[in-house]
Amino acid sequence: MSTQGFESASTSSTSSAAADHLAIANNPGRFGVGVDPETRALTLDGVSLQAIADAVGTPAYLYSASHIAGQLEALKAACAGRPTLICYAVKANSAQPILRLLGNRGAGADIVSGGELERALAAGIPGERIVYSGVGKRSSELDAALAAGVRGIHVESAGELEQLAGRARALGTVAPVALRLNPDIDPDTHPYLATGLRETKFGIPMQGALELALRAARTDGLKLVGLTCHIGSQIMNAKPFLDSLARLRPVIDALAAQGVTLEYLDLGGGLGIPYAPGDEVVDVASFGRQIVDATADLELELVLEPGRFLVGNGGVLLTRVLGHKRNAERAFVIVDAAMNDLVRPALYSAHHTIVPAVLPGEVPLVRADIVGPVCECGDFLARDRPIPWPASGDLLAVLGSGAYAMTMASTYNTRPIAPEVMVSKGRFAITRPRRSVAALIAEESYPDWLV
Repeated sequence: MSTQGFESASTSSTSSAAADHLAIANNPGRFGVGVDPETRALTLDGVSLQAIADAVGTPAYLYSASHIAGQLEALKAACAGRPTLICYAVKANSAQPILRLLGNRGAGADIVSGGELERALAAGIPGERIVYSGVGKRSSELDAALAAGVRGIHVESAGELEQLAGRARALGTVAPVALRLNPDIDPDTHPYLATGLRETKFGIPMQGALELALRAARTDGLKLVGLTCHIGSQIMNAKPFLDSLARLRPVIDALAAQGVTLEYLDLGGGLGIPYAPGDEVVDVASFGRQIVDATADLELELVLEPGRFLVGNGGVLLTRVLGHKRNAERAFVIVDAAMNDLVRPALYSAHHTIVPAVLPGEVPLVRADIVGPVCECGDFLARDRPIPWPASGDLLAVLGSGAYAMTMASTYNTRPIAPEVMVSKGRFAITRPRRSVAALIAEESYPDWLV
């Protein structure tokens, strides 16, 4: 890994004591990967990343079935002390194999669109294990949810409540409704990820929540089955959930006093994952114990909506180095993955650990931006990152890419979306192939009247 030509002050060698690749070698399981003890090659579910890249090309999304299933089982065990339905947040990663994997293990689905409803049903997740969230729902989407017999439709405004009641009466059915309340809790996360503050578009303000809940309970065509909230993402402990519960309890108690019996309480999702080697890791056993204890007196089913916690560190984005360049300020490693494959760094300034697919030992590090080919200054996967200097053609692994990577991907710059690969116990398969540019063009037409 030569650093020839990159020893200027702006890209000087950095102590390897802070090297991500050494931290990964010492604790690969934190990021869902393994390390071959002889070759120091990274593996996923027993398969080397190099072997997968050779077979499917780059960039490519890889998912570990064992890691994802293990995360679900850990959360189920943590909440085993009370009736709990874990509804996977489909928006994190909507791949059919992942939905089937989780659904086969008893998980439900938290959906936010009619398209996600179709995906969940196609994966075999029954309607009674699906909750429908989201701030805007078309009438056709509500009709489809009612036809599917979903567990609950989470309403976010008085207007949406009336819309749902009208659709239910028109269809001659009763809609199971839960009100999404906004508890005005700060989860101490990125502003774009904080959804439970009063200034966001999400949820019903606490002032007036009881009045609207009573209206829902007394409206023809509706059955009030629950209350719900979701305050944000990348939450690393139970406290924000417990704070939310404290805000919702007076509404639950007031409804009970007026004879309104609920079926479930949905505390939302947002459990986080480590993205950097030094990041905190959720103590899932402690989280579950605190939530179970705090709701022990409530004769309600508990619903949780984890997304990235289940899949985030079960995913790897593979990319190859195309070349290098430098200017007076920075050194750049140019790779074949780009912001259209992983937009989180550009959108949230999010950190993803990026390491060689074969981990070196103690080597000098060079500070560089890892960038893609897309024609945008915002096209970067990492900035000013100390890394072992890679050669052209080297394979890099972008860790923590199981959530909000593929689902937020685009074909910007006419870059076909990368393939998805499921890996399990020493085997792998392409579960969605790489699309071709020809296929993208074939979707378009030129009308006869256009000259």
